[in-house]
Amino acid sequence: MHSKSSVKRVSFTTALVAIAFVFLTLVLLNNTIFNKTRLDLTQGNVYSITEGTHQVLSAIEEPITLYFFFSNKASEGLTTLRNYANRVKSLLQEYELYAGGKIKLQIIDPEAFSEAEDKAAEMGLVAAPINAAGDSIYFGLAGTNSLDDKEIIAFFDPSQESLLEYELSKLVHRLSDPTPVKVSVLSSLPIQGGMNPNPMAMQMGQPQALPQWAVLSQLEQLYQVEVLEPTAETIPEDTKVLMLVHPKDLTDAQLFAIDQYVLNGGKTLVFVDPTADSDQQGANMMGMPTPSTSNLAGLFSAWGIDFDDSAIVLDAAKGLEIRMPDGQPGRHIGYIGLDKDNINGQDVVTTSLSSINVASAGALRSVEGATTTLSPLMTSSEYADFTDIAKYQMAGQNPELLLNAFEARNADLILAARVSGSANTAFDSLPEGIDEEGWIKSSDDIQLIVVADTDLLTDRFWVQSSNFFGETILQPFANNGDFVINAVDNLGGNSALLSIRGRGQYQRPFDVVEQLTVEAEAKFREQEQQLQQQLEETESQLAQLQNQQMDNSALVLTVEQEDALASFVAKKLEIRKQLREVQHQLNKDIESLGTTVKLLNIVVFPLLLTFGLAIFARRYRLKMSASYQVK
Repeated sequence: MHSKSSVKRVSFTTALVAIAFVFLTLVLLNNTIFNKTRLDLTQGNVYSITEGTHQVLSAIEEPITLYFFFSNKASEGLTTLRNYANRVKSLLQEYELYAGGKIKLQIIDPEAFSEAEDKAAEMGLVAAPINAAGDSIYFGLAGTNSLDDKEIIAFFDPSQESLLEYELSKLVHRLSDPTPVKVSVLSSLPIQGGMNPNPMAMQMGQPQALPQWAVLSQLEQLYQVEVLEPTAETIPEDTKVLMLVHPKDLTDAQLFAIDQYVLNGGKTLVFVDPTADSDQQGANMMGMPTPSTSNLAGLFSAWGIDFDDSAIVLDAAKGLEIRMPDGQPGRHIGYIGLDKDNINGQDVVTTSLSSINVASAGALRSVEGATTTLSPLMTSSEYADFTDIAKYQMAGQNPELLLNAFEARNADLILAARVSGSANTAFDSLPEGIDEEGWIKSSDDIQLIVVADTDLLTDRFWVQSSNFFGETILQPFANNGDFVINAVDNLGGNSALLSIRGRGQYQRPFDVVEQLTVEAEAKFREQEQQLQQQLEETESQLAQLQNQQMDNSALVLTVEQEDALASFVAKKLEIRKQLREVQHQLNKDIESLGTTVKLLNIVVFPLLLTFGLAIFARRYRLKMSASYQVK
């Protein structure tokens, strides 16, 4: 008969073996069955990839290799950058995990004077300097596919963290589908340059050569661009983005072609305008301006968009400063300078933009009962109003007249928007001469970006050009061109990319610390103001005493002046001491908070977990002992 102690030893050994077996089994199950299971409790789910990215990854057909370059050793001490690098690496590992073996990730530390550093430079990555000694670090991504195509992110900018997933997914998509983006442009404006069609210039025998617009030049550098004839009734089949600029006087056949292109999944960027200031044909033989309006009323109605082409937006808070006819500076409330407050910071097209200038813009809104969603990209301030075209043009020589009868509506007006959702054809019957075969009558998902202004495309509202040894140098002063490039880039990608918006921030602010800092700085400023006031009072007293002392223009300190000076010095030293104490108290409060957090993380929470496990183990042991005694 076995003793009770030997039985206990056997039971304890058996329990350890059982626990080890269960642990190894769970690890094996986790690595095989639950390897893609994640629980992301961060605000904004910054460690998870969106459904749009899953679609991009599932569309990969040929293998893609991603090279993540980060100077790990050289970045020691750069805590914020290293944390962000871990964030990027974690997200890339998610891409590799969910790509089904189609993505191979290589993590490389390009140390100085190494082959890895040469490879990073060869692939086009940028080394960022980190100190005056000339040390630099790499923090970028290069990707290649089976056709030796290459895409890079030269350097990961932490300030653009909200765009991280979108930029990674865009890079992967371009490698999986390297076909160049074809942009077809249909415009009634002279975006290609040429001779000035203004009747006044022709009448005076002084035809003026107009340069190509800078925005078109930028598009041609990045995409395959085809400018269609104004009378074109078909859209090239390989068009990925259709760009309509001031579409006016279009025939039914042209409108039907646009309608079918959109319903067939074609991505479209539309610029309309109540009156295009850049339309040189909008002046009659007497030199008086005539309205130059563009609208797609029938198509807009089918797409759930309402656009009043007779109303121009004025904005008293965002009016741009211009030179008035009298040569003095003044504000033109029809020329609107949009900033961060008026630009959607959540949409990938506009999140990185800070300044966009528009002129004589109209407003968009969603039609009641629309089946599409209209998401604002640019809005006016709440101090906006409408004026009609006639009043706007009459105020051309004196923009201050626009303030007459101005009354703020206390509502933001939508100047540009993304439109998506289901829509029906705008045509009840086919235009004459068009075959009914292949007529698309509805779509579950149309994708448009509509802008109620065309003047933002003209050079004078966003860029200055200069000639440098025969080369034209562009110097942007607003983000108008960036907006167009971002819009085409976004629309020209995979449809899944359109669903990826700006994500949450990995770095979370320390709210309590920031509050302590604000409170301490408030005290600091208060003390500083007291010091400045006492300084001014003392200097004033010294000046009065010196005016009373005249001895051959020589300054001789009297007893009163010496006493005042000594008193000032004493006061200054005392207040400086108080300022140091305030600053010391600020640091003390922050250090105390940090110590508390560390104590909780290192001692309190582990102890609580240990005690909890000990209680659970004790109860389990007692339960097993009671069960053994019953047997």
